[in-house]
Amino acid sequence: VQLVESGGGLVQAGGSLRLSCAASGFVFRIYDMGWFRQAPGKEREFVATITYNGDSTDYADSVKGRFIISRDNAKNTVDLQMNSLTPEDTAVYYCAGVWAPKKIIRTTGEYTYWGQGTQVTVSS
Repeated sequence: VQLVESGGGLVQAGGSLRLSCAASGFVFRIYDMGWFRQAPGKEREFVATITYNGDSTDYADSVKGRFIISRDNAKNTVDLQMNSLTPEDTAVYYCAGVWAPKKIIRTTGEYTYWGQGTQVTVSS
């Protein structure tokens, strides 16, 4: 199983970034996918999740209205479009997968597969 994130980098406050996660080694189309982040000295926190078929999404309050999660089951990818970035969004961003029929999962401990993360740094 592999989850490989890309698209991180340095951006000024107010800017945008698009993260992408490429999945392989499992049946991507039946897994819900999530994005999490971890800032220095803080616990890993939920950012967004999308159901296996893309019909439902959920967001942390801190990113609602600014971030958009999407997926392409034909390409085995899940993306996170991040707009209006602030320095508080600075963190390592991880994608993760969980098989969770009929549930929306926000907790890190319930996700089965994890990527290595990509650094996002927002300068003020």
